[in-house]
Amino acid sequence: MFQSLIDDLKREFGQGTVLHRIIIINVLVFVGINIIKFMFRIKGGGTLDPFYHEILHFFSISSDLVFNLKHPWTILTSMFLHEGFWHLLWNMLFLYWFGRIVADLVGISKILPLYLLGGAVGGFAFWISATLLNYGGGATVYAIGASAAVMAIVVAAGVIAPEYRMRLLLIGDVKLKYVVLVLVFLDFVGIGNYTNTGGHFAHLGGAVLGLLFARELQRGNDWSAGVNSVLERMQAFFSQSVSASKPKRETTMVVKRFYRQDEQQADDLSYQQQLDQILDKISQSGYESLSKDEIAFLEDASNRK
Repeated sequence: MFQSLIDDLKREFGQGTVLHRIIIINVLVFVGINIIKFMFRIKGGGTLDPFYHEILHFFSISSDLVFNLKHPWTILTSMFLHEGFWHLLWNMLFLYWFGRIVADLVGISKILPLYLLGGAVGGFAFWISATLLNYGGGATVYAIGASAAVMAIVVAAGVIAPEYRMRLLLIGDVKLKYVVLVLVFLDFVGIGNYTNTGGHFAHLGGAVLGLLFARELQRGNDWSAGVNSVLERMQAFFSQSVSASKPKRETTMVVKRFYRQDEQQADDLSYQQQLDQILDKISQSGYESLSKDEIAFLEDASNRK
């Protein structure tokens, strides 16, 4: 049974979209950290061994600047780390629901950069708020979870397609802009009630990033391009390290991409102009106003790198 489960995960990770991969990574990390927690609970005879928290904090954003500078990886690892089931479940559901909207309208290649940027800005918002407001009471506090990264995607979806309708249980169809506004408002309420203050500041940091990301995209400035470029270089570096015995194949692929670039530039310009026109139409009249050809164009755009 376990081997079958592992095979399913491998297949989904390899064949699914980046949205599925992000969810799988979050779930696997959640399972891993809770297995570790269970083992330390057993070791402590029912009392959680303090060393467990050292492991957890090793991957968490801290209110202590020195800690963060000594553990720079936490800006990345914290946004994939969940300890509580409901925390994970709601983040992954929102990531999937709103991520699908963003991917369908502006392309799947925007999802990972938006997730990473939102998580990073959310981590910074947590740290700066903890430093200025000292809501830890002088003690060091830590933050984990994908909430800021997910909020970036949620708000970006609302800005890109505010008139898009979501069907909510027991409520019915609701325009996306109202759903997003309620979620953002709840974070302000959380800060006002002084509950999970650092987490709510992180959410708002991610929300601001999502707003700016979407606005700049509508103006023709794609922030995801730089992030994807860095990720592609990292992938190429590790691929070359693993398959150093196959340099000719890699060189051939690079040359082909080089010669295709000039041929694609003219097409890319008109393609982007058409995409911008459709996005403007969605913002003004809603997704339902699109023709069948325009919907087909968006489906093509969502699969275009």
